[in-house]
Amino acid sequence: MLSVSMVNISSPVVSTSAGSPSRLNFTIIKCAIVASLGGLLFGFDTAVISGATEALTKIFSLTDASIGFTVAVAILGTVIGAILASGPSDRYGARECLKWTGLLFFVSSVGCGFAWNWASFVAFRLVGGVAIGASSVLGPIYIAEISPAQWRGRLVAFFQFNIVLGILIAYLSNYAIGLCDLGNLEWRIKLDVGAIPSVFFFLMLYGVPRSPRWLVKKQEIDEARQVLVKIGEPEVERELKEIVESIDADHQQLDEPLFSAKYRRPVFLAIAVAMFNQLSGINVMLYYANFIFSKAGFLKESGDLQAVAVGGTNLLFTMLAMFVIDKVGRRLLLLIGSIGTAFCLCGAATIFYTGTHQQLLVWMLVGFVAFFAFSSGAVIWVYISEIFPNRIRARGQALGSATHWIMCGLLTFSFPVLAKASGSIPFFFFAVMMLVQFVVVLATFPETKGISLEEMQKRLGIK
Repeated sequence: MLSVSMVNISSPVVSTSAGSPSRLNFTIIKCAIVASLGGLLFGFDTAVISGATEALTKIFSLTDASIGFTVAVAILGTVIGAILASGPSDRYGARECLKWTGLLFFVSSVGCGFAWNWASFVAFRLVGGVAIGASSVLGPIYIAEISPAQWRGRLVAFFQFNIVLGILIAYLSNYAIGLCDLGNLEWRIKLDVGAIPSVFFFLMLYGVPRSPRWLVKKQEIDEARQVLVKIGEPEVERELKEIVESIDADHQQLDEPLFSAKYRRPVFLAIAVAMFNQLSGINVMLYYANFIFSKAGFLKESGDLQAVAVGGTNLLFTMLAMFVIDKVGRRLLLLIGSIGTAFCLCGAATIFYTGTHQQLLVWMLVGFVAFFAFSSGAVIWVYISEIFPNRIRARGQALGSATHWIMCGLLTFSFPVLAKASGSIPFFFFAVMMLVQFVVVLATFPETKGISLEEMQKRLGIK
C-alpha cells in the first residue's frame, strides 16, 4: 500500500510553477493527439465498410441478414475488446495496451483487403472490432488521467474528433477509390488503406509518457512527479498528494465489485449515456450511409458524395463542441442534441414514409449528424471517463464502452431487415429514443465540467 507520507512535499527537483492552469503545453497536446490516433483508426474502420457492402453482397452472395451480420460482427469484436481491455490496462497501463490495438488494426485492415472467402473476411473484421472496442476504453482513460481538469473535456473530446476525422477520411477514401474504376479490386483497396495509419499510430506511442495516476498505482512516485511537471501541472505536489490519497483509498477497496450499491450512480450514468448514444441511430447511419441513400433513390456515385457531406458535417460540429464543452458543460450539450436529433430523425422518417421530397433527405441526415456531433458524439467518452473513481475507472470505462457496442451491434444487425420492411420505422424509433434521452438527462445527469477526477468522486458520494 502507498502512503501519503511517501510523497516528498519538499522535493527539491520539482517546481510547482511548471505551468499555468489556463494554458496547455507541448507535452500534453502531444499526448492527447497521439492517444487520439486510436480514435482515428476507430472511425476509419467504422465507416470504411459502407463503401464495400454492395461489392461484398454480390461477391459472396449475401442475403440481407448475412450482410447485416458481416457489418455487425465487428461490433461483437468491440464488445470483446472493451471487456478485455480493463484488466491489461490496470496491469500494464493504457499507453502500452494502445500499442497492441495498433497492431490489431493493422492485421484487420490487411486481412480484410486480402480475404479469400466470406469466413476469412468475417474473421479479420472481428479482429478489427476487438481493436475498436479496446481503443474506445484505453484512449479516453489515458487522456483523462493525464489531462488538467480545466482542459479535460476538450482533450478527451479530441478522441471523438479523431473518430469523426477517421470517418470522413474513410468516406473520402471510398469516394476517391470509387472514381478509379478498379473493378473487383475496388473494395479490397478501400479496406487495405487503413494499414497505413495503423503503423504510424503504433510508432508514435513510443514518444509519450505513461499516465501519472497509473504510475502512482505502481508506486512509481518519482516518474509520476516528472510526468506532472512535463504536462504543466501548476501545483505538482498538491496534485500528487491528492492522487496518492485517492490510490490509498483504492488499495483498501480493490475487491469491491463494480455492480455494488456505492457505485450505482456512476454505473447508471455510464450505461445511460452509452445506450442513448447508439439509440440515436448514429452508427446505423455511418455503416449504411450508401444503403440509405440508395433506398431513397440516389445513384452509387451520388450516395458516396452524400456520405462525404455527412462526414464533413460530423467533423465540423465535433470541432465546435470541443470549443464549448468546457464552457457550457456536458449536460447542456446533451439536452440541445436530444431535441435537434429528434426533429431531424422525424423529418427523415416522414420522407421514407410518404415517399416524397427525397431531395430533402440529405439535409435531414446532415442536420441529425450535426446535432449528434455537437452533443452525444462529443460528450460520451468524456463523461464516462470522468464519473468513475481511479480504483474502477478502467472497469467503468469498459462497462460504458461494452454497453455502447452491444447496442450498436443489435441495431446494426437488425437495421437491413427493418428498413426493407419500411424505411421509416427505424427513424421514427430513433426519434422517440432521443426524446426519452432528454427527460433522463434533465432528471438525473450531474455536470462534470472543470472538476478534478478526485473531486468528482467526492461529489458523487463515493468514498
